[in-house]
Amino acid sequence: MGWRCIAVFGVRCKIRLVTEVRDADLVVSLRGLWAARHIPLGSIQSVETITFDPEGDFGGYGIRSTRQGKAYIAGGHRGVRLKLVNRATLVLGSQRPEDLTAILSNSARSRT
Repeated sequence: MGWRCIAVFGVRCKIRLVTEVRDADLVVSLRGLWAARHIPLGSIQSVETITFDPEGDFGGYGIRSTRQGKAYIAGGHRGVRLKLVNRATLVLGSQRPEDLTAILSNSARSRT
């Protein structure tokens, strides 16, 4: 009985990646799974729109750590790659990667 309840819950639970650009930071959270991560906008060195294979490049969906960096992916094949000043790389899956890239690029320019 226990496994059936978990399976039904897993099917009904939809994971959402929520990305918010605030005054001083970028907030990334996988709602339903993990606490939010706050990234200071001043720590973003570069931003680019990318296409990727979630399973081939990162081993699937969710929060993934690979040699390519950390990835937050809830679905799809498009997103944004951030290079941070501490040399870390972060990939964010997005349904609107061009918009996110433009907002983050403008935020970075206004801080310099």
